[in-house]
Amino acid sequence: MLPMSATTRAEARARYHELPLPDTTEEHWRFTDLAGFDPDTFESAPGETPPATGMLDLDLAGLATIGEGGVTIEQAPEGVTFAPLPEDHELLYSLVGWDEKFAAHNAALWQHGLLVVVPKGVTLDKPLYVRVTNSSDGGALFWRLLVVADEGARFTLVEEAVSPTPELRSYTNAAEEFFVGPGSRFEYVHVQNLSRETWHFATHHARVDRDAELDWVAGGFGSKKGKVRIQNDLAGPGATSRVTGAYFTDRDQHLDYDTFQEHIAPNTTSDFAFKGALRDTSTAVWRGMIRVERDAQKTNAYQEDRNLMLSPTTHAVPIPGLEILANDVRCTHGATVSRVDRDELFYAMARGLPRGDAERLIVRGFFQDILDRIEFETVREALAAALEARIPQG
Repeated sequence: MLPMSATTRAEARARYHELPLPDTTEEHWRFTDLAGFDPDTFESAPGETPPATGMLDLDLAGLATIGEGGVTIEQAPEGVTFAPLPEDHELLYSLVGWDEKFAAHNAALWQHGLLVVVPKGVTLDKPLYVRVTNSSDGGALFWRLLVVADEGARFTLVEEAVSPTPELRSYTNAAEEFFVGPGSRFEYVHVQNLSRETWHFATHHARVDRDAELDWVAGGFGSKKGKVRIQNDLAGPGATSRVTGAYFTDRDQHLDYDTFQEHIAPNTTSDFAFKGALRDTSTAVWRGMIRVERDAQKTNAYQEDRNLMLSPTTHAVPIPGLEILANDVRCTHGATVSRVDRDELFYAMARGLPRGDAERLIVRGFFQDILDRIEFETVREALAAALEARIPQG
C-alpha cells in the first residue's frame, strides 16, 4: 500500500490532468483569459533560495525563506512550531484540496511548505515573516502554508512573494490553509510583488472558530496574470474576519481577486474592503460573494471594491454578490469605478506640484481609509510607499 502522501500526490496529479484549463466560458473566469498560458511548460528545478531581504523592515519573532532551494528557517521563536511542513500533517488538504485545476496542480507538485503552530494562550509581540522567491527564468514554484492558531493565541504573520528581477518569466502556485482557534487572534499580511512576467495563482482558505478574529491584509502589485482566491469560513459563534485589499496595476497587468465570505454559525461578522488604482492598459477583476447559511442568524457582513482609474484605457470589473439563506441578517455591498477628479488634479498642480506628485497625493488620499484599517504601523507605511512608488515621476 502506498503511503498517504504518495496516494495524495497520485490522486491530485490525476485530477489536475482531468480538469481542463479554465477559459472565459466559465463564470468565474469570464474576465480572465488564460490564452497563451500552458502551466506544463514551466519546470520546477532545484536551486538556491536567495536571502530574506524585503520591503518590510521589521523586528521579527521568526524568519523563514521559501524558494527553489527549499525552506530555510533563519529564526524561530521559542515554544512555537515554525518549521517545514510535513506531507502527512493531519490538517493538510482539509481546506484546500484538489477540486480545482490550480489547487490540484499544487497538491500534486508542491515541494516547499511551512507549518506554523502557535500554542494555546501564547502571544507573540513581534511578527513572523516569510519571504517567497522564485528566481529561475522559466521556472515554477509551488508552495504551501499551514497556520494553526490554538485557543487564545495572538500573533501576526507577514508573507512577501517577490522576484529577483522585474522581467523574470515564471509560474507560481500557492495553497494556504489557516485554522483560527477559539478566542484567538491572527493577523495575516500578504504582499505580492512578483515580476511582470509571472503567472500567479493562489488559493487561501481560512476557518475561523468561536469568538476568534482574523485580520487579513492583501497587497497586490506584481505579476502578469492569474487569480487569487480568498475564502473565510465563519464557523463558530462570534467569529470575525476582516480582509483589507489594496492593489495597483499598470502597463498590461491583469489582477483577479475572487473572494468568498461563508457564514456558517450565528452571530458572525465579516468585512471585506478592497481598493485598487489602475494605469495604462491594465485590468483588475474583483468578484465577491457573501453566503449566509440557514443557521447563521444575526450575521453582519459587508463587502466593497472601489477602483480609481488613472488612465482612460484601464478596465476594472467589480462583481459583488449575495446568497442569503437566513432571515435575520445584515448584509451590504458596494462597488465603484471612477476616474481621477480633474479639479483635484488641477488644484494640486496649480500650487506647483508636478503631475506625478499630484497623482501620488490623490492616490494616497484614495487609499487612506484602507490603510487606516491596517493596525501594524510598519506594514501600513510600507504598503503606502509601495502604492505611491507606482506613480511615475514628473
